[in-house]
Order: sequence, then structure tokens, then C-alpha cells
Amino acid sequence: MSATSPATPAATSQATLVAASSAAPAAASPATLVASDLDRTLIYSAASLDLSMPDAEAPRLLCVEVYGHKPLSYMTETAAALLTEVATSTVFVPTTTRTREQYGRIHLPGPSPRYAICANGGHILVDGVSDLDWRQRVEARIAEECAPLTEIRAHLATTADPAWLLKERVAENLFAYLVVERSLLPEEWVKELAAWAGPLGWTVSLQGRKIYAVPAPLTKSAAMHEVARRTGATRTLAAGDSLLDADLLLAADLGWRPGHGELADEGWRAPHVVALEERGGAAGEEILRRFLAAAAA
Repeated sequence: MSATSPATPAATSQATLVAASSAAPAAASPATLVASDLDRTLIYSAASLDLSMPDAEAPRLLCVEVYGHKPLSYMTETAAALLTEVATSTVFVPTTTRTREQYGRIHLPGPSPRYAICANGGHILVDGVSDLDWRQRVEARIAEECAPLTEIRAHLATTADPAWLLKERVAENLFAYLVVERSLLPEEWVKELAAWAGPLGWTVSLQGRKIYAVPAPLTKSAAMHEVARRTGATRTLAAGDSLLDADLLLAADLGWRPGHGELADEGWRAPHVVALEERGGAAGEEILRRFLAAAAA
């Protein structure tokens, strides 16, 4: 997997980026690839929008996902307009841990992205269709370097406590996750699971009510580099809020994380990743402004 030629993130100070974000964006280079997480980065549930202002001052919202015949995910109308600009002027690649089916429920504003990354890098969609060559390469690496998914699931089934376990799920036959009652979950259980899974080639992360067990080679960054290679992109920008986005942010030339989420809670930082103060829907707007300004620079 070929990586893009990295820019020099240290040469761009956070102060410069802040100033650039407030300027009117010029036409961005088509050689810029924007790989962005979706949930709680660009799109938000009603609860995660963090609409702390008086109701009369709340922004107008656009529903971008319906599930079970009910609206589920939103963007502010300002964010929707900004995303349309990003998708028009860069190689915009939605980059998500969602399965292909879950991603298919989302209808983003602007032109339909040619490429999308699903299942934490397990699938690269090209015009909506999973790329067979990439899928086979990923599966071969996992088979060579990691214990089988059946072994991981068996361990989860025998060690998880029904007192706090709500659901056990498998995503795309690539990784597993548990939905838990967070208030009842013993903190040491996750640490013990991570210690057990590490030598088997698996990583463990706790995000909200979900505990993910993911093969170490299954990363958003590897898929981002592959799309950059295919599109000829020479510069990569990324954003994300969760621990599963850390590798994506580290691999990009420039990155942003919102003021909420697991990365913010952990105080996670990197020299070329800007830690924004904005939270909720306001963070989604600011991330898109930063994409436009950086792509035009």
C-alpha cells in the first residue's frame, strides 16, 4: 500500500490555520484528498448536536439519515453548504467504521462521493460498489497476522457479563463489537480484554456504549492511502473524534479533532492535528471550514 507524499505539518502552525479558517476559501486543488469520519464528526444525532443555545437561536437542521422510519442523523444547514463546497473542490472520501449497509442509509449533501471507506477500512467503495482487490488484500493480511474472528467472539461470549451486555454484533465478518450498559461496565474488564487481544493481533477500544475488537491491520489510514494512490492526491486532510480515528489523523498531512469525543476525553494530540474547542454541530461546521481553507492554501 503506497502512502502519499507527506507535507510538513510542523511548518503550519495552529495560529496560521485559525487565521486561514476565517478567510474566504479560494478554489482548492483537486490533488487534495479529504478523508473524514462521519458520526459525531460531520453528522450528529439529536442528542449529540449539543444545541446549548436558546431554542430561538438554534440553527436550522438537515436530516441526512433515517432509520426505522425515524430521523436519526443531522447536519446544520451551514455545514451542509460547506460540505457541498468540500465535495466539489476536493477528493472527498467519507471514512467510517459503519458497515456498508449502515453507510447506505446516509444521504450527504453535494455530489455523491466517488470513493468511500467503510468497516474501518475493510471496504473501499467505488461508485457504491466494494472493490474486490482491496477486500481480498485486507482479508489476506488479517488471516496472516491475526487470530480468527471466531476465537475473539468466543472469548467475548464467555467473559462478558449479561448484567451489562446489551448486544453482541459482527460487522462485515471483519470485526466484533459489544453494546453495553456503560454505567455497569467494570473499567478493568476492557483493560483485561485489550491485554488478552493484543498478542493475538487485535485492538480493543471503548467508545460510548460500544466496545470494539478490531484486527490491527484493519485501519482507516491504510484505506485512505490506497484511495490517495488511485486518485493521484498529493495531500491528505482528515478529521475524526474517536479512538478508531487516531491512525487516520496520524497518517494525514493535516488533521482536526472536535472538542468532544473519545480523543478529546483522552487529551489525545499530535503535532499536525488541531484540537478544536467547538463541540457538537458547531464542530462539524468548523471542521469543514478548516478543510476548505487548508485545501485552498
